[in-house]
Amino acid sequence: MATQSLYDLAPLGRMLAGGALLALLPLSWGWLRRRGAPLRQRLAGLTGLTLFLTFDLVLFGAFTRLTDSGLGCPDWPGCYGSASPWGARGSIELAQQALPEGPVTWSKAWIEMIHRYLATGVGGLIVVLASVSWFERQRGRIAPGWPLLTLAWVCLQGAFGALTVTMKLFPAIVTLHLLGGLALLALLRVQTVRYRLPEAASHDWTGLQPGGRMALWALFVLVWLQIALGGWVSTNYAVLACTEFPACHGTWWPEMDFQAGFELWRALGQRASGEALLFPALTAIHYVHRLWAYLVLAVMLGLSWVLWRQGRGVPARCLLGLALWQLASGLSNVVLGWPLPAALAHTGGAAAIVVVLTGWLTQIHPHLRAAADARLSNSS
Repeated sequence: MATQSLYDLAPLGRMLAGGALLALLPLSWGWLRRRGAPLRQRLAGLTGLTLFLTFDLVLFGAFTRLTDSGLGCPDWPGCYGSASPWGARGSIELAQQALPEGPVTWSKAWIEMIHRYLATGVGGLIVVLASVSWFERQRGRIAPGWPLLTLAWVCLQGAFGALTVTMKLFPAIVTLHLLGGLALLALLRVQTVRYRLPEAASHDWTGLQPGGRMALWALFVLVWLQIALGGWVSTNYAVLACTEFPACHGTWWPEMDFQAGFELWRALGQRASGEALLFPALTAIHYVHRLWAYLVLAVMLGLSWVLWRQGRGVPARCLLGLALWQLASGLSNVVLGWPLPAALAHTGGAAAIVVVLTGWLTQIHPHLRAAADARLSNSS
């Protein structure tokens, strides 16, 4: 069987056309649904819809990784030089006959390509948002900075998606691809809040002191570090390195190889020297994520209690619910043997935390908060 080129741009035009068609459906619904509304409201609605679809894309990306479908099509951007698995049917069947369990099978090829179609559609929506903002900048109605940054970021995210395939699930690249997807959610969330402030200002953050802002920022940083550690666990398949809780291998401090586990630039299952990555390294990867989770959980619970005492019941309950969701889904991954629903729930919970915290931090930004408070005072 002939070797497939890693980059085959022959189907690129058809992939882009398919992405444009996918983007056209939510674009038409979201834009026409608010016809007659001010431009800012229409952009807010379309950005919110893009945020929702990007959240779904992050979950489907996790599904692609968890079903070992990341190499379902071994080239990029198409599948064996075709725009869909139908055109690559012969090559897929030959690969599946050689290795019935993968990495290339008929189902995995479809999962991988659907992920690429969805990503192209989301990219199309972000192009529209950036274009409208750019053309409206001269009228002073829309600041194009955030939409243009989002467009640049989604292009970078596409490059990491390509490298995920062509570098054969290189752990550092896959982890960066995961972080990039969550960063895209954060960028879109910033825009949805900015479009709606001060009209949709939240009373929950009125009078928040600088110490409260610092606490939220500290939690935000801790969460991102924890997500990076979680991505490193997932991309190295170290979730089941410890199958007990709260101990690991019958002890509170199992045998661990931190140096090997946290060598960042290496192939999957190998050390940088080319030697096999041994079990103590996987244990170190898992256990560091677990220890950091204790810290993040404690901060979330503590901040939830503080917010509740200050009369901010909605964010307090939200933070408590997210903390318990992550605790339950994380424990389920360990004690139930990494079931797919629990793994997806854990990824979704991490994405939800990023979206929620980003929204709160944007709302309490001093300039936006001042404008929102002034608007609320004038309306009362």
